[in-house]
Amino acid sequence: MHWINWLIVIVYLAYMIIDGIRKSKDTDTIEGYFLASKSLPWWVVGLSVMATQLSAITMIGTTGQGATEGLRFVQFYFGLPIAMVILGVTLVPFLHGSGVYTAYEYLERRFDAKTRSLTAFLFLLSRGMSAGTIMAAPGVVLSAIFGFPLVWSVAIIGIPTVIYTMIGGVQAVAWADVKQMVLIVVALVGIVAVLIFQMPVSPDDALRIAGATGRLKTFDFSFNLTETYTFWSGIIGGTFLMLSYFGTDQSQVQRYLTAKSVDEARSSLLMSAYWKIPLQALVLLLGVGVFVYYQFVRPPLLFNPAHEMAVEAERGAAYDALQTRYESTFTLREGAARSVADADDGASEAAAMEAFVAREAEIQVIRGEALAMAEEVTGESSRDVNYIIPRFVLSELPIGLTGLFIAGVLAAAMSSIAAELNSLATTSVIDFYRRWWKPEADDAHYLKVSKYATGLWGAFACVVAVYAATLGSLIEVVNRFGSFFYGSILGVFLLAMTSRAGGRGAFVGLLAGMGTVAAVTFGAPQVSFLWHNVIGAVTVVVVGMVIGGGPEAAES
Repeated sequence: MHWINWLIVIVYLAYMIIDGIRKSKDTDTIEGYFLASKSLPWWVVGLSVMATQLSAITMIGTTGQGATEGLRFVQFYFGLPIAMVILGVTLVPFLHGSGVYTAYEYLERRFDAKTRSLTAFLFLLSRGMSAGTIMAAPGVVLSAIFGFPLVWSVAIIGIPTVIYTMIGGVQAVAWADVKQMVLIVVALVGIVAVLIFQMPVSPDDALRIAGATGRLKTFDFSFNLTETYTFWSGIIGGTFLMLSYFGTDQSQVQRYLTAKSVDEARSSLLMSAYWKIPLQALVLLLGVGVFVYYQFVRPPLLFNPAHEMAVEAERGAAYDALQTRYESTFTLREGAARSVADADDGASEAAAMEAFVAREAEIQVIRGEALAMAEEVTGESSRDVNYIIPRFVLSELPIGLTGLFIAGVLAAAMSSIAAELNSLATTSVIDFYRRWWKPEADDAHYLKVSKYATGLWGAFACVVAVYAATLGSLIEVVNRFGSFFYGSILGVFLLAMTSRAGGRGAFVGLLAGMGTVAAVTFGAPQVSFLWHNVIGAVTVVVVGMVIGGGPEAAES
């Protein structure tokens, strides 16, 4: 990589860390360390909420998703505006004014200590795995750039992030998120502009080529539980997922608890409601643009560079033969793509489209053979989708923009991971250590324990990251992890808003919800993970209300 790109990466990361810590204050108390003394303006909180979502996974996994599957993924977010409006009039005003550090403290007041602890434990498990998945994204980038083993790549980004989080607290995290959002949007817009400029066909022709492969298909109105990205899974399953994520997940609750007032907390969430879907569509469209670009510029047969080298070393002759087939078929596909762009009437366009689609299908067959060969040689899944954008950035972008993109990926990862680790430490200390082990210690003691907890969760996330990078599209992996737990956790909070359920009903309902989701996950894997959120929440509410018992006093 050119030294100018390196300079951009180093200068930006240094600035982000130094300025984030400089802006932090009152971190000598647990309220300042965990909640920023409720002093952050709404726009900072709003950008922090969006930045926690718009992590390195978005820049790598979502763009890769756009390149391979098109715009369908945007349906995943259709429930977001609905969820934000509901939360703005329900949980946000209550939690912000209740004086709690975590959402799970409220469950003890409403139900009992064991319901609080079980819910908090499920959060720790789900968010710990998600933090590892987020950490895997920059690991993929560093692995692609340097050829480092993924373990070392994860350590390079994970260790400084843990140290930074331990020092700065939530204020450092929030201000770093602001800079991250600005950089990411600039980098994305810059890459889109470069794509448009370098594309050998007009934007209109590029869209026609993308449409021929179905990558511009945005809406799927079929009601099919086995399809992940449909209008109905987004509206129903997505609403349940977003309600749980933004309303009961401490990594998000902690963001709006730092706002100055309830109104500013609401405004911070509405920022995501307004801007998340357009921003996600831009990210996916970038992936689609990369796909079209590679119709005219031959991409590598395998995007994963480590697997490419391994296959070349062990299956040289067979891989060379596959490369020869790939090159000749690519030449035919490129010609068909140009015919689509040059067609001047309906009949010629239809014929060109048919030839192009056929050649594209042949390319996918060859790539499938290459991926199978890579899996045989390495003993692990290639998951090329996570390497499409890193390879494009390194080989096709001009000097400067490459550095800007990589800085954005690393900064996004650092701030998102920091946010996750901070919320994990908060829950560990407040809901377990202070509640069960040492309820009367001073702030200095709790701060020291919080920093130890941050380090332990950082180590856990690093371990998960190495595994997560092999599971598939990172954006899907993180949401699969979350959906296994989120619906059941949401169900407990829904029960808390009724008068019929007590502590026993809530606890048993939560166990029943998790058990049902597990049974569906392993017994009916064809059911899309988005529906797990609905299944878990409904099971918890039904079982909890059947058992009933009425409100109960919190256990002491």
